[in-house]
Amino acid sequence: MNRRELIRAGLASAGAMAAFSAFGASTSDIQAAPHRPGPLYLSAMDDAEGGHFIAGIDRQGTIIFRLPVQERGHGGCRRPFADEVVMFSRRPGHFYQVVDFEAGEIVRQVETEKDHHFYGHGVFSPDGNLLYATTNHYPSGAGKILVYDAQHEYQFLGNLNVDGIGPHEIRLHPDGQTLIVALGGIKTHPDYDRIKLNLADMQPALLLINRDSGHIVQRHEPSHHQLSLRHLDVSKEGIVIAGYQFEGPVWETPPLIGRLDTAQGVFSEISLPLDQQRELHNYMASVVIDPASHIAALTAPRGNRALLLDYMTSAPLETVEIRDVAGAIADRRSEFLFTSGMGGIYRNRASRVKRIEGSELRWDNHLTSTGV
Repeated sequence: MNRRELIRAGLASAGAMAAFSAFGASTSDIQAAPHRPGPLYLSAMDDAEGGHFIAGIDRQGTIIFRLPVQERGHGGCRRPFADEVVMFSRRPGHFYQVVDFEAGEIVRQVETEKDHHFYGHGVFSPDGNLLYATTNHYPSGAGKILVYDAQHEYQFLGNLNVDGIGPHEIRLHPDGQTLIVALGGIKTHPDYDRIKLNLADMQPALLLINRDSGHIVQRHEPSHHQLSLRHLDVSKEGIVIAGYQFEGPVWETPPLIGRLDTAQGVFSEISLPLDQQRELHNYMASVVIDPASHIAALTAPRGNRALLLDYMTSAPLETVEIRDVAGAIADRRSEFLFTSGMGGIYRNRASRVKRIEGSELRWDNHLTSTGV
């Protein structure tokens, strides 16, 4: 199905989108600051009572707004040429929310298609007209990328196949045409919550997919079939850094970072010294690349640390120790903000870590910038 056919199919379909109905999430409980230099960063988080929220914070760690939602959230994506960020529910998620980040309000809520659940990630086309969201079609177990028309109230248009199970994070290649997908390879079903149903025969992969034709341009598999690809980012040069979560025996210490030079089609894995590898506890969470330098940051919440590396040379640069470190975002050149699942927002600057927000709010694994 090409793009034109997708649009025709979507406009012909009866509304598969559930319009946002106010259940207390349409207004922020913290008022926006009158002057806010720089971008906002949006993240899902929970409070001490277990309430679920979308929060907008500034680069000083101040919470600008906090919006209650029905389900625990996960990742988000900025819509180009609009004051909107889409935030997805955590797997197995049933909703995404469209947030007007200037107003600090949820302006629309969209429910996933029948027999699907979201994996918590999506990405827009360069013009901001189409939204691509990773999902599981749970009756078949097949991974799908659902396509929505952001110009027409996020109507559902159609889907792209990924020839596998468990597409998780998705990014857009700098060419504007290619979707980069971390295929986790893990089968789940909403009836069993987050239980993993096929660990013995997983088939994870890193995929490059033409977003118009759905053709898989490149497919790269990790060195072990239980290295589940979950999160990734792509640099302006087209270098992809991907983080794994190992589903095999806990005493094994396989590499947890994949690197793909998309121009050359060369896929490799980054091995660390054994003591450093063990400290990651076989679990990488957020991956983010600083567009102003050659630095990538990867968080390892079970290891209570984040790793900074040079994505061009694959050389490790620094280890940042933060308890249950969760989300990461590049702020200024060679500076990163990190969040913690145990509470707190941290700034890493010149090999020094400073906590800049002191609440006990429990942040999820991702930060989304409103900057362009």
